[in-house]
Amino acid sequence: MRQSLTIVTGGSRGIGAAICVRLAADGHDVVVGYRSDAAAAQAVAEAVRKAGRTSLPVQVDTADERSVARLFDSAATLGTVTGLVNNAGISGPNGRLADADAAGMRRALDINVLGYLLCCRRAVRDMSASGGGAIVNISSAAATLGSPGQYVHYAATKAAVDAMTVGLSKEVAGDGIRVNCVAPGVIRTEFHEDPQRPAKVAPAIPLGRAGQPQEIAGAVAWLLSADAAYATGAVLRVAGGM
Repeated sequence: MRQSLTIVTGGSRGIGAAICVRLAADGHDVVVGYRSDAAAAQAVAEAVRKAGRTSLPVQVDTADERSVARLFDSAATLGTVTGLVNNAGISGPNGRLADADAAGMRRALDINVLGYLLCCRRAVRDMSASGGGAIVNISSAAATLGSPGQYVHYAATKAAVDAMTVGLSKEVAGDGIRVNCVAPGVIRTEFHEDPQRPAKVAPAIPLGRAGQPQEIAGAVAWLLSADAAYATGAVLRVAGGM
């Protein structure tokens, strides 16, 4: 049985950090992709090592093709990459679409859509040559809720993530690669422009609370596990009923 080696983009904080720690507990070696906070990424890598697994923090701009190549090349120094979690993302400008600036929206599209596509492309190339693997894309409940008045453009990027998950899963199933998606709802992380937003929206969530990063990590871990061997093309909504 192959050793699991998984790349997690946006792995230095929030949902990504929780995913790294959970995967280590499940026996994965983990490459912690991060954009700018080297100290936070190193702390996550150390947490993975404390769980008895190998870890390597790697700086990456997922919207840059050469940077993505360096990420995967660095991961290959640890062994054969068997998993990818596409988690790096930004909201872009908050507010009504009529007030949003084009540069902010373009950066969100670059990271949330092009970045996922570039990482998936490299993962598929490598996994096809090495016996298969699994990809989990992090989407959002916003993909179907639309996020009016907050960030319609972000919701659009996440709808694109859902579509790429379904299409790619069919394209690479014959190569032994599974592609799935987790769509979180409101989660208590530093992602929110308003730190109080999770508490403010809790009454509107059927379960009455915002989620925790560890609850998303559990869903990702399952989709990467042998228990999910027959799951591909799934968009698993973990959103408290929203």
